[in-house]
Amino acid sequence: MASKTFTVPNIGCDGCVRTIKNELSQINGVQKVDAAVDTRAVTVEWGDPADWQQIVATLKDIDYAPAETA
Repeated sequence: MASKTFTVPNIGCDGCVRTIKNELSQINGVQKVDAAVDTRAVTVEWGDPADWQQIVATLKDIDYAPAETA
C-alpha cells in the first residue's frame, strides 16, 4: 500500500474536505482519505488498482489539485 500527504491550496471549508474525501474514496483501491481545513493537508492511502496519477487526475477534475504533483 502507498501513502502520500500533500497540500491542496483550494481547501477553504469543511465542504471542500467532504468533497475531496467523497471523490477520492470512489476510486477503486483507495483505502483511506484524511484532510484538514486548517493545514490544507490531505493524506491518501491506496493500493492496486489505484495509482498516484489517477488520484491527481481526480483532484484536478474537481478543482482541488495538489500544490505539488511530483
